Amino acid sequence: MPQMINSAGTSSCPFGSAPAPIKITNSSKVIASGSMTATIADAAPMTNIGPFGLCSSMMNPATASATAAALGVLTPMPCTPVPAGPWTSNAPKVIIEGKPCLCTGAVMQCAYGGTIQIVSPGQAKDMV
Repeated sequence: MPQMINSAGTSSCPFGSAPAPIKITNSSKVIASGSMTATIADAAPMTNIGPFGLCSSMMNPATASATAAALGVLTPMPCTPVPAGPWTSNAPKVIIEGKPCLCTGAVMQCAYGGTIQIVSPGQAKDMV
């Protein structure tokens, strides 16, 4: 069973060097393990999805430029996630303020390559 994501949840990208917290900006009154619950609308870059440390994707213009300047030696640069769409919901029937809740198993594509996924739901009790 998937678990709802709360404000202590984290996500990761395979091209990033570190996980990032999921920041919830909806005004959810739904609480999971004492914290606000995320929805698929919590998908804005830098607002809801933070940087994943250094990005090693050559589709990232900063990484590509730094790698070219280093004569082809991969030079990861700071990650600025660019979601290529919303989170996919694997619990579409659980609605919070008109939007499906964000649960473990949800993914989001990044325009620089890679699939952003949930690493930790931030809680261990509330399942969907």
